[in-house]
Amino acid sequence: MTKSAWVRVLPFAVFMLFIAVQQSGQWMIDKGYGGLTETHLLFLYPIKVVVVGILLLSLFRFYSEINFKDLFHFKHTFLGLFVGVIVFILWINMDWPFATFGDSQGFNPTLIEQTSVRNFLIIMRIIGAALLVPVMEELFWRSFLLRYIIDNDFERVKIGTYTLASFAIGAVLFGLEHNLVLAGIVAGALYSLLLYKTKSLTQCIIAHGVTNLLLGIYVLLTQNWQFW
Repeated sequence: MTKSAWVRVLPFAVFMLFIAVQQSGQWMIDKGYGGLTETHLLFLYPIKVVVVGILLLSLFRFYSEINFKDLFHFKHTFLGLFVGVIVFILWINMDWPFATFGDSQGFNPTLIEQTSVRNFLIIMRIIGAALLVPVMEELFWRSFLLRYIIDNDFERVKIGTYTLASFAIGAVLFGLEHNLVLAGIVAGALYSLLLYKTKSLTQCIIAHGVTNLLLGIYVLLTQNWQFW
């Protein structure tokens, strides 16, 4: 794998590694091993945000496809915001049992009694979901993978190049990454369609960030922790 590929894959891989560690910790809790508690696992997320955030910042100079000037294309920016809202609405309404893989307890901050610690964890969760995850995932899924499926030398493929295979495979794999599989597939498809329309990864990051921010606000207001 080339350096250009690695700088887009590595932050995502590290993020997924933390998820694997968390799942292993949950398994240990369920089995009564190690003296771990649900509260201990809550502190993995801020560590993950810091580690992956540092990675993204240190590699940011390589991400030429992220161009903030794209935000001045106001029609595309409005479309990105609109897509972000639509994905959020679909996400919270597509949690049907047949469309869900496994169980998700989500992040429940009420497990933390100390107010300052609880607020810190909530803030880190929102920062991670609304700022970190959109950048990391869009770099991996729609900058790297969609192009890599078309050509192993993915940099030869322009951002926003459409093929049916890359569109379908990308959407399905994006869905399988999430507990709400069908909602994830639909979200992946809509973010990719936005990319094809705007040719801008930045607009996809904005859309993804809006979805996750609205989802965080919704979870805090409704206490539907499973969406987190």
